[in-house]
Amino acid sequence: MLQRKKIAAILTVYRPNSHADVIVTKFLKGIPSDEGRLRPRVEIASLYVDQFPDSDISRRLAAEHGVPIYDSIVGALTLGGKELAVDGVLLIGEHGDYAWNEKEQQLYPRKYFMQQICAVMATGGRGAPIFNDKHLSSNWHDAKWMFDRTAQVGAPLMAGSSLVSCWRDPWLEHPLGTPLREALAIGYAGLDSYGFHALETLQCMVERRQGGETGVAAVTCLEGPAVWEAARQGAWPRDLADAALARIPDQPAAPPEEGCPTPQLIAVEYRDGFKGYVLMLTEYVRQFGYAARLADETVASALFYLASAQPYAHFSYLCLNIEEMFVTGKPSYPAERTLLTTGVLEAAINSRYQGAARVDTPHLGIAYHAPEAIPWRPRGARPAPPSLEPLLSEPAFEPGRR
Repeated sequence: MLQRKKIAAILTVYRPNSHADVIVTKFLKGIPSDEGRLRPRVEIASLYVDQFPDSDISRRLAAEHGVPIYDSIVGALTLGGKELAVDGVLLIGEHGDYAWNEKEQQLYPRKYFMQQICAVMATGGRGAPIFNDKHLSSNWHDAKWMFDRTAQVGAPLMAGSSLVSCWRDPWLEHPLGTPLREALAIGYAGLDSYGFHALETLQCMVERRQGGETGVAAVTCLEGPAVWEAARQGAWPRDLADAALARIPDQPAAPPEEGCPTPQLIAVEYRDGFKGYVLMLTEYVRQFGYAARLADETVASALFYLASAQPYAHFSYLCLNIEEMFVTGKPSYPAERTLLTTGVLEAAINSRYQGAARVDTPHLGIAYHAPEAIPWRPRGARPAPPSLEPLLSEPAFEPGRR
């Protein structure tokens, strides 16, 4: 049996239901999928945890699975030695007690973590695959540095959101080269946190349009009554919102104009003239929706479904795609998507902070092509029962189980 690749997990915090829990715990205990529990093809060899709240579970799980917790990122990557001793890195800078700025962004130390990781790789003369959870940074300068630095040290990079590989109802994947006219994604909750999820929902679909991705020219963010007034003026496609909403269950009886007092709209102007939109309907919906208008005026739409309880199985398929990169050395999808989405999110937050100003984005000329397909994804409309098996209280699977 081939030896499993060793992975270092670099974490801000590891408490129940944190991103560390819904990702790292699957690599420790097995990955629940619609086809059953899958034995990971890699092993967590070390942990670095930045903060230990009273709810910490890292110490217990590390002891159960024989994984050392190091008091530095360098130690976790070198396994206490002098050179890189792992085959891949999970960088999960999400959750924890970190400062917020005046723009309502929480300042996670993702760049600092990446600096440490890449320094170990650079001094050792060897890169290893890195997965960065969610967006790269709260600001473009740091995000671009992270993207460029990983390339400089020869580290394959993946990043982003579990929305890319969650369930879709009905199944919808635009064929590469589809002539799209405009598209809209619906999300909910905080703009800095869940706005990123909604933007990646949009981006993973519209990057498949005719000509491929060309980058973004400008971004505007509206809030409150201005969102609905802009719709009445035809500034964004209200009918696409209806099409996406029609896929989302458990909505209030009232229309969103009445049932959502704090809507937000991100309008994304792409360099090729394409237009995309994200409509955030906090306290109105609890799932993500998508709709697009094609060149022939037909509308395609789908629900992007997230499992709402442990083990949060949409992260299973994210984990399987991360694992694929660790095993093969090839990212399952391009990090350019997350780099672009990071820049769009920052521009939207700046637009909101500047009172709905249109923010030009000359730095977001990021062109790339979407993959034909990604290695791991569910094809059903909802999770199958094996995906819903809880993990927290269960022992590890027996050695050799797949």
